[in-house]
Amino acid sequence: MNMNGPVKISRTARLLTCQEIAARMHEVYGEQLLAIGVYGSVSRGTDGPFSDIEMFCVLRESNEPVEFTHEWSTGPWKAEVNVCSADVILKMAATVEEQWPLTHGPFFSQLSLYDPEGFFPALRKAAESPSKDDFDYTIKEVLVGEMCEFIGKLRNASLNGPHTYLPFLAMQFAQSGAMLIGLHNRKLFSTGSMVLPESVQLPDRPAGFDNVAGLVMSGELAEPSKIVTVCEDFWNGLVDWAAKYGYVMTSERIPF
Repeated sequence: MNMNGPVKISRTARLLTCQEIAARMHEVYGEQLLAIGVYGSVSRGTDGPFSDIEMFCVLRESNEPVEFTHEWSTGPWKAEVNVCSADVILKMAATVEEQWPLTHGPFFSQLSLYDPEGFFPALRKAAESPSKDDFDYTIKEVLVGEMCEFIGKLRNASLNGPHTYLPFLAMQFAQSGAMLIGLHNRKLFSTGSMVLPESVQLPDRPAGFDNVAGLVMSGELAEPSKIVTVCEDFWNGLVDWAAKYGYVMTSERIPF
């Protein structure tokens, strides 16, 4: 059968392609080049036959910070190369944001293809630098900026429709809930496909999270009343969880 898009490629062939891309980086960036690394499933050794290639190209610091991406498809395979100056990627690694449990894995483990000056250990050190206050602040941002908004949308859709919006909200609710649990535990998820399965194994989960995560993982999202009940239960558990750990969700009427 003919197949459009990605085709089956062996890990050996994928790693050879990574080396080919790295060689091209040397040609393009020359002495500016500080380090080259592979991240994602290829660096972890968990890449499947249809996996894409994700790489860092780190440049020496210059007068202007550098941050852009080469992303392309050859048809049979796809690649993404993030080109950053050292100051930019170090700052990224040291920043805690909502998707930290999913996005920051690459800063902790890369497959180094070129690193003569030991940049990648420094990158890991930067990724380990955020304090508890940094994580607490981000958790509070997610609680107010995401979860409060989701529950309002859920209640609007339950009351006024469309009920077709509820499955999507349940998935968002579960995903952001998993991020909160990862942030609370300072735990990285291995990959996007494992966020929910791994999150239900972490400690200190809010009451009701397992049910909303289980509902989403099962795909049984056709019954509006069930979605609303499960999400409302999780919201109540989340309010109690936030109070227990001191994550303040409410403020004075106008705080500025």
